[in-house]
Amino acid sequence: MSVFGDVPLAPPVAVFKLSADFREDGHPQKVNLGVGAYRTDDCQPWVLPVVKKVERLIVEDAGLNHEYLPILGLPEFRSASSKVALGDGSAAIKDGRVGGVQALGGTGALRIGAEFLRRWYNGVNNTATPVYVSAPTWENHNSVFADAGFKDIRPYHYWDAAKRGLDLAGLLDDLEKAPEHSVFVLHACAHNPTGTDPTREEWKQISEIMKRRSLFVFFDSAYQGFASGDLDKDAWAIRYFVSEGFELFIAQSFSKNFGLYNERVGYLTVVARDSENLSRTLSQMEKIVRTTWSNPPSQGARIVSKTLNCPELFAEWKSNVKTMADRVLLMRDQLKAKLQALGTPGTWDHITQQIGMFSFTGLNRECDHAHTHTHTHTHKELALPVCQWQPLKKMFLNNSSLLLKIRLFCYLVPPLFTKRSYIINMFELINVVLCACVDTNVRTGRRSESLMSRMIRSS
Repeated sequence: MSVFGDVPLAPPVAVFKLSADFREDGHPQKVNLGVGAYRTDDCQPWVLPVVKKVERLIVEDAGLNHEYLPILGLPEFRSASSKVALGDGSAAIKDGRVGGVQALGGTGALRIGAEFLRRWYNGVNNTATPVYVSAPTWENHNSVFADAGFKDIRPYHYWDAAKRGLDLAGLLDDLEKAPEHSVFVLHACAHNPTGTDPTREEWKQISEIMKRRSLFVFFDSAYQGFASGDLDKDAWAIRYFVSEGFELFIAQSFSKNFGLYNERVGYLTVVARDSENLSRTLSQMEKIVRTTWSNPPSQGARIVSKTLNCPELFAEWKSNVKTMADRVLLMRDQLKAKLQALGTPGTWDHITQQIGMFSFTGLNRECDHAHTHTHTHTHKELALPVCQWQPLKKMFLNNSSLLLKIRLFCYLVPPLFTKRSYIINMFELINVVLCACVDTNVRTGRRSESLMSRMIRSS
């Protein structure tokens, strides 16, 4: 009998299981829409030119070694990271009340912040403090705070499925009703997975209530620069809250905007009331780090710090980031245009109204259908990675028959119909029939497409 015999099998991590399922899928027309990473037109990872340049500089630097870094991280990386989030002219930085901790990616930054809050915020070891995350949110938010010991994790209204946009009224109502000192995890920009952000005026309303209700702000900033192509624009919400006097945390990730996914480069920026409070906070975070990963890795942090601290490299990086952001915007335009050209039912304005890496529809059951019947591997709630236009084009090009229409209808079309479950079942049946005749001539396919269009309209 094994000492591990009573250990239950944990469910797989969803986003990584998608990639594994795709690799194991032997279907020639399989499509992978699950990878949350930037891809080129050839569906390949893109190493930023500035990153390649800095890597060469690091290799050629004879003065570098592999000694331990300070527990809180590479000093030049730490200062540069805070400046990217708060701006060079930040009054909080000048006042000496901003610091932070180098972390293993954005997840590591969230975990260090969550662990500190559970130990020291709103009482000592207070596991009952409510933590609010948006509905929907990045899947790891709930797990990070739960594993840090918080027992009361609640959703706050964010996505309005009917209008495919922000549920501002519901969000503000949740802020008003939340117990004082509750923790709210806010997406700084390019909300994951909806791609829908509050406007500046809406952020001001959120800020006013949070200040009045004494709610703690914990920003997750994973896409700065990647949302609009402008670092300052994407950091507006963070900087506004700091200007309003909030003490807050910012979990920063350089995975997306530097393309350093496997280097795990993250940072937790801390904005405190004053330098004394900052020092005490960082002293406790140092203890947490010591028993977690003890000492941070240097390679990714050196790449980021050398880039951010050199004016020429910083300018080149901003240009690289804008290239990615602009291409994502172009992909949104092209996807919307293609859907409209196909005569796909419904409005597709939300594709171009949303920003960032994903386009959100909010479906889930239909994703299982798509996976099973059309070999399309995508997220449970269908946050399409619009930067991956090549797989999307493959989906269109590989389906000249009605099967394409079924793919689109079964997991792209928002819930427009009151009898939608009946319609989905009907199309599952049609899909089975058409799979048997997909190799028939183009004219037959055209007749089928016309038939389906009539069926959709009649619904």
